[in-house]
Amino acid sequence: MKPAPIVIAAAFAVWVVCSPVAAQPAASPSGGNATVAPMPQTVVARDAEGRLTLRAVRIADALRIDGRLDEPSYELVEAIGGFVQQEPADGEPTTEKTEAWIFFDNANVYISARLWDSHPERMIANEMRHDSSNLINNEQLTIVIDTFHDRRNGFLFLVNALGGMLEEAFVDERSPSRDWNTVWSAKTGRFDQGWTLEIAIPFKSLRYQPGTEQVWGINMNRIIRWKNERTFLAPIPRSSAQAGVFKVSSAATLVGIEAPPSAKHLELKPYAIGKLTTDRNAQPILTNDPTGNIGFDAKYGVTRGLTADLTVRTDFAQVEEDTQQVNLSRFDLFFPEKREFFLEGQGIFNFGGQTTGGGGDTPTLFFSRQVGIARGRPVPILAGGRLTGKAGAYSVGVVNIQTDDEPLSAARATNFTAVRLRRDVLRRSAIGALFTGRSISTLADGSNEAVGIDGNFAFYQNVRINTYLARTWTPGRHGNDLSYRGQFDYAGDRYGLQAERLAVGEHFNPEVGFVRRLNFEKHFLSLRFSPRPKSGSMMSIRRFSYEARFAYLTTGTTSRLESRDAGAAFRIEFQNSDRLNVDYARLYDVPQRSFRVGNVTIPVGTYAYQQVAASYQLGQQRKVAGTLTLLRGTYYGGDQTGASYAGRVEVTRQVALEPTVSVNWFNYPQNPQGPFTTRLVGTRATLTITPRMFIATLLQYNSTTSAFTNNLRFRWEYQPGSELFIVYTEGRDTRPAGFPVLDNRGLAVKINRLIRM
Repeated sequence: MKPAPIVIAAAFAVWVVCSPVAAQPAASPSGGNATVAPMPQTVVARDAEGRLTLRAVRIADALRIDGRLDEPSYELVEAIGGFVQQEPADGEPTTEKTEAWIFFDNANVYISARLWDSHPERMIANEMRHDSSNLINNEQLTIVIDTFHDRRNGFLFLVNALGGMLEEAFVDERSPSRDWNTVWSAKTGRFDQGWTLEIAIPFKSLRYQPGTEQVWGINMNRIIRWKNERTFLAPIPRSSAQAGVFKVSSAATLVGIEAPPSAKHLELKPYAIGKLTTDRNAQPILTNDPTGNIGFDAKYGVTRGLTADLTVRTDFAQVEEDTQQVNLSRFDLFFPEKREFFLEGQGIFNFGGQTTGGGGDTPTLFFSRQVGIARGRPVPILAGGRLTGKAGAYSVGVVNIQTDDEPLSAARATNFTAVRLRRDVLRRSAIGALFTGRSISTLADGSNEAVGIDGNFAFYQNVRINTYLARTWTPGRHGNDLSYRGQFDYAGDRYGLQAERLAVGEHFNPEVGFVRRLNFEKHFLSLRFSPRPKSGSMMSIRRFSYEARFAYLTTGTTSRLESRDAGAAFRIEFQNSDRLNVDYARLYDVPQRSFRVGNVTIPVGTYAYQQVAASYQLGQQRKVAGTLTLLRGTYYGGDQTGASYAGRVEVTRQVALEPTVSVNWFNYPQNPQGPFTTRLVGTRATLTITPRMFIATLLQYNSTTSAFTNNLRFRWEYQPGSELFIVYTEGRDTRPAGFPVLDNRGLAVKINRLIRM
């Protein structure tokens, strides 16, 4: 037994809970007595070309954030209105009135709104869990702020009608990081003809330019989900679709903000954790082994635009485990990053037009899951530091992490480094460089490094050009170690065109990145035609879409054909937000080595096959939503039939199920291993108690790994930025007869406390 660490963790928890609560960012004892300085002549102005300028109003006392809009400020200050539709009637006035106000004082920026609704009983509001992806499918108002007014990057704050909150940081008008977290508060209320909200965002929670007088970009996006209507304060072209919310190049200009005097902001976030671990794979075997730890994160505002982060003895026990996937290809699976320390500022490290999603043929030069994880097991992180932000026209990202040994995965103590520098050019374009390195290579004696230069260029409303050139250094792997890409993308509302050339060398080896396949050259072309029915005809359909694509891949060393994909797709988007998709593909592949699909080994050879898939996506206004997919075709010399469903079932406004079922039937008549079936079954069940407190469990069964897993998490943000987690995980092996055999089990209790100085 090791009681000492648990005692330390328990003592820390008592200190956190019993010590005085830190000041809330938005509340004020003066409550509804907020007063207003002399009102400017106008708070809303449009120039001759329709560009919108807003003026924030200083108030003497803080607003009480309760969602009631009962302070005198709302009577004395003109409301901001004039929202226009993006969908369904592009450029037309909104069908539901929206009024907004922008205030500030010495500590916070306040944004309030009154959202009218002709049928409030139809409003869709079934989620309030902080940062839940389903919040975007509710009645909501989203505020986007471009604090550097560079018309490229910004922060997003979303509130739905139940008070659910979501915040993101984004780069280059895309690549949002949902796991970027900051301190802010929001409350909503109801009235007979709609709902109201109040938001307070501390200046300490934002990065912005030096100086007192600020000029920001701002836009507001209201989703009226029950009628599938999307509206903006500053109009956004229909071609931008849902991603238009990040289009700060078209945002309004916000003036009048007076930032508080410059100060060096310091945040400390100490934590304590206690664990009980059972692991049948460890040597020696662990059975209810008690451990504990303490550590901390620190955040320091070097300048208004640059922030330094430090983490010591980092522990990610509170992170939800990976969602299971069935691998039916000859390539490695891509699992997204979920750890908060690596997700914040992640967009700065995007390279060559590759977004944070990753996982395609384009290599990811910096993939943070290579740090602190080896062979699926966590590797201890001793300490790490990060510097991210903006300095004038430059975006800066520097990360350095030191890990420890982990015997079971044979991981050795390693230092990881990533350095990113980007410079804004033209109006919405950038050029940059990225370096990554690890002190110990996984493939050879010595270190591994990668370096690349890239350019991302945006022209007009819908044209993007992405390009990069990168090289790696690995002992014993010299020559043919380059990768490059050139991509042209036109994404209009009615027409779309994408053309790409991509090459990855045989010895290209970015070991702090992710590469799906090596030694190939790819040519890709896709065309899209998306007409909309004329008004009065086919009123139930919003948009058709016809697409054709062709991908041609040859081996980099011999230039022989290795893979080919020729396909076509037809899609219908209905007015009620349902979608129908049909996709046909003719494929050709020449694997260079054998690989396994389920129970069958696919030998080296030449394979031509074809597949057709049809799916129907049920809109989020339904109690049962999600996507049902059916697939039929041939696959590497056999027959494949597949069926899957992934969606959400609303039980109550506070209880939801998110089931996932995927079944694939394979038949290989010429293979003695015969037919087989892969099954992936899982569900996430969530009980949301308050917007900052929930209980969620993730149950999963994967037949290809014979694993049944359970992950149960309780999260309580007991004050903004400070959290308590209780996490139970369990993995079982289903191969032995009878009840699945326990493989590993763990219970962790973690508490942290945000201290702002």
